[in-house]
Amino acid sequence: MREVGTIQSIRVRTCRVPIDPPVETASGHVPIAPLVLIDVETSAGIIGHSYLFTYTPLALKPVAELVAGMEALIKGQPVAPAMLFDMLQQRFRLLGIEGLVLMAISGIDMAIWDALAKSAGLPLARLLGGDIRPVPAYASLRGMSADSIVREAEPLLEQGFTAFKFKIGMPDPETDLSAIAALRRKLGPKAKIMVDFNQSLSVAEAKRRLPTLDDLGLNWIEEPTLSTDFASQAEIRRAARTPMQAGENWWGPQDAAKSIAAGATDLIMPDLMKIGGITGWHRTAALAEAAGLPVSSHIFPEVSAHALLATSGADMLEYLDIAAPVLARPLRIKKGCAVLDDEPGNGLGWNEAAVARFAA
Repeated sequence: MREVGTIQSIRVRTCRVPIDPPVETASGHVPIAPLVLIDVETSAGIIGHSYLFTYTPLALKPVAELVAGMEALIKGQPVAPAMLFDMLQQRFRLLGIEGLVLMAISGIDMAIWDALAKSAGLPLARLLGGDIRPVPAYASLRGMSADSIVREAEPLLEQGFTAFKFKIGMPDPETDLSAIAALRRKLGPKAKIMVDFNQSLSVAEAKRRLPTLDDLGLNWIEEPTLSTDFASQAEIRRAARTPMQAGENWWGPQDAAKSIAAGATDLIMPDLMKIGGITGWHRTAALAEAAGLPVSSHIFPEVSAHALLATSGADMLEYLDIAAPVLARPLRIKKGCAVLDDEPGNGLGWNEAAVARFAA
């Protein structure tokens, strides 16, 4: 095991990476991936990597500045991610530890875990108690129309994917039903299909629409209503026969605990950037295990794959490779599974020429 030292510095850079084709949702389209690239260096010269996805370019600068500003709070501290996670949360308690603040803390946490795994000479999954093996994944499609999702699914089928998710929530429910039917014809009866409303419905509209989906053989329905309304989600879940999925918009393990206690979901899918990085994921996975809830992931597939490998009740990895253009080695897919390299750390590294080309 290499000496890990103490936290020495944080380097922060920003990129605007084109998404082609753009990600379409009922809550808006995403043509650009605004990314914050984070490098945490220790006094022993070990560098841990992570990135954040701010959805809108408007949040790119403030998130980058928050990450950079936190260097003064952790410089000289031990490379102890759980301790530093709790310390940073305590320091921002008066301001609030959700939103952009938690995103910044999560990015730092992921980079510190990467540095710690490198110092131990272990892949992150092994440091967390798991092992390196293929991670079952589903392809997260970017389009919403029947034609676009069928076209997008074709090359992904050739990569061995047998599970697919796409966004619904069009003003006319028949458009959603037509898209689901078209994808089912393309994939066949055995493929898994999941749908995501992206919080676009009112509670009343969700109650009206969801029964029409119950006989379509969907594996889950994701976030039909506001992610913070746990009571209504529980009511909708009780009325639906299709499993409900939630978690990508939970702010930390605290939201996970509230949702699980309310009986708001059948399945969970934490987002590393919003749940609190690896530390927040680990604490949320413990809550899920106690409740018997399967755990999938939301984006950040490169690091989420490691987290899932160390998670009891792990289900599927979401594969949406928006950061691939700036990565030295994008995540590999083989037979519908993510394949990780058996090397120290989380596998992230930068394609410096691409980082320069897409620099914000």
